[in-house]
Amino acid sequence: MSPSVKILKRRQCIPVIYTRGTHYDVGFDVGRTFAALIREFLTLSEALNSTYIPLYQTREGRQVYEETLESVRASFPQYIRELEGTADGAQVEFYKLFLLHMDEIMPMAVNKQNSIDQPTGCSSICVNQPGNEFIAHTEDTMPECLNFFYLVSAHIVCDEPQGKHKVKEERFTSLCYAGHLPGYTMGYNHHGLIFTINTLSASTLHSGKTPRHFISRALLSAENFAQAQQIIKDTGVGAGDGCSINMTFLCQDGPRLFHNIEMAPAKNNESQINIRSAQNGEHLIHCNRYLRLQVPEVGGLIVDSSTERMRVMQSLGEPKNRDDIIKLLGDQSSKVHPVFRSRTEDPIKTIAMGIFDCIARTWTLYSDNPKHNEPLFVLPLVIKN
Repeated sequence: MSPSVKILKRRQCIPVIYTRGTHYDVGFDVGRTFAALIREFLTLSEALNSTYIPLYQTREGRQVYEETLESVRASFPQYIRELEGTADGAQVEFYKLFLLHMDEIMPMAVNKQNSIDQPTGCSSICVNQPGNEFIAHTEDTMPECLNFFYLVSAHIVCDEPQGKHKVKEERFTSLCYAGHLPGYTMGYNHHGLIFTINTLSASTLHSGKTPRHFISRALLSAENFAQAQQIIKDTGVGAGDGCSINMTFLCQDGPRLFHNIEMAPAKNNESQINIRSAQNGEHLIHCNRYLRLQVPEVGGLIVDSSTERMRVMQSLGEPKNRDDIIKLLGDQSSKVHPVFRSRTEDPIKTIAMGIFDCIARTWTLYSDNPKHNEPLFVLPLVIKN
């Protein structure tokens, strides 16, 4: 770990940018505004510098990179332009940002093994009770990401329909890691879609398919649940890796429904998915292992951690309100794999925690344990019309 990671303690700070324009414009504004954070993060990222770039410099790795980039450019050229804008605004190399979005696809495709055996991943809870409708999420990641994130609130309007889903307008707010596209954390859009992401680690990942970071970016354009499923299935290409998505639509007809969608790498050019929904009086909890899809996983610490966090949260009783959510997601009772990870010895850190209130239509964000700290701010959920 870089010495500067040890020196820079947890900051009570989440920067925010409001930006409007084309995909390239929005990406450029993000890159220019957060250039210092992005450049420093690229120097600190152990996975990027120790694994992804060395593999990129090999013939096999470069082939995986090029065929994946070509596939994404064919499906989502607008998000490639957005990422190019970020690279130009921050004055960093595009290929490094794209490697971060490929994540473990490169080492799995080239070496048939994941490069990180750490208890990575996040915890999400959906509560569907009368008068209490919440999605809550801890954002957990490698320690070098601590203090290297920000909120992007963007309004994108295009003259012509963009990408395979023919999108002309997007308006959303998303938590972002430095140098990453919006989407692969937690956020919402102006159609009333709220979602959070949990990383899942299948043991077989695919080159030339759509990395989960781009599927979650596309999800920020979804107008309804049917469109969201279409985006996640990514018919014709399919996902290169896996995750689970916890979601609801504020503007849906009928009673509140929450959904957990497990997504696995493509089979027959379409993402494998499994949907479980929570109706009134029910709840959902998801961490970082497949609970329903029969998908071989990498095993190791990510599975051990997910199993322990699920066990602890289930032992604390059914969550029915905001206080119960804070009790579960702020829990540190486990000696090895706590739900909220902020101790010096924790190899993975919880960098932020969010609670979406579907009735009050607010997003409450914490940069530290909500059991002991006030939120940094509470944002209104701004919905179209």
